[in-house]
Amino acid sequence: MLIAVTDACIFIDLIELKITAPFFKLDIEVHTTIDVWNELFDIQQETLNAYQSVGKLTIHILGEEEIEEIDGLNYPRSLSPQDKSVIYIAEKLDALLLSSDKAVRNFAKSIAIDHHGMFWILDQLVDNKFISKTFASFKLRELLQSNIMYNNNMKLWNEANKRFRRWEK
Repeated sequence: MLIAVTDACIFIDLIELKITAPFFKLDIEVHTTIDVWNELFDIQQETLNAYQSVGKLTIHILGEEEIEEIDGLNYPRSLSPQDKSVIYIAEKLDALLLSSDKAVRNFAKSIAIDHHGMFWILDQLVDNKFISKTFASFKLRELLQSNIMYNNNMKLWNEANKRFRRWEK
């Protein structure tokens, strides 16, 4: 089973796309931090509470020593306290990091943390047959239209187009 630490943007996209249930069917032990949890709206937390209550989601509350340790690490200024918390936990658990945030992903790459975003999640959902290729294409189009992060980013659009070609055969 994979262990993955997830940031707020992934949870938000999963909830907005209404693919939270299929995501939690994946053979992934999902972790996050209380800092990330507190970034979510109450309604988003309510959606995720069901998964926490059955052990599919673990929320880490960092202690004072851990916070001091994070503060002493050489994280880039572009990272928020929430970003730092998920990177810290991913390192500590030797886990995969799930994030769509460019600064988080770039730093994870620089310190050799395996990291992925929504494209990878959709690939996993299709590969495991939790959603159909047609449904994945629809959800990816929805993501591209609703999330400003994808606007004018040719690299991400090229990645999306690869999936459309593969899924819409």
